[in-house]
Amino acid sequence: MLRAVYPGSFDPVTNGHLDVIERAARLYDEVLVAIAHNETKAGLFTFEERFALLNESVQHHPNVYVTQFEGLLVNFAREVNAKVVIRGLRAVSDFEYEFQMALMNRKLDGDVETMFLMPKEEYTYLSSRLVKEIARLGGSIDTFVPDCIARALRKKFSQQ
Repeated sequence: MLRAVYPGSFDPVTNGHLDVIERAARLYDEVLVAIAHNETKAGLFTFEERFALLNESVQHHPNVYVTQFEGLLVNFAREVNAKVVIRGLRAVSDFEYEFQMALMNRKLDGDVETMFLMPKEEYTYLSSRLVKEIARLGGSIDTFVPDCIARALRKKFSQQ
């Protein structure tokens, strides 16, 4: 069985993330969507909220599982017997950082490969940061995120 890990903060998950997850789910037997714990970075959504929203967003994929990790990604990949790390590339500007991370991960554990997947063209400009900003300013985000995420963002910003 070939297992892949798709790490990220997913704060919140976007249609671009989901497109990459769908592509990975067609290529690998199992895809673990792994929410990174980062105590130094305060997100809009709590870990529990991101976990629940991600689960709702991927529930129709029988080989996709939402999980979490702390520490080095390659250590987590080794713990769950994943041989592949999935990374999404939206634009050339993503490549330099992602390439550097892939090389560092290879240096830390040569048995874990990084696979770059590109989302559909209509998602190449999409980021969680931009979606949050549009939602905060009252703009429509319905074409950028699943319905559950749009509702959660509207609720979150109506409380502030």
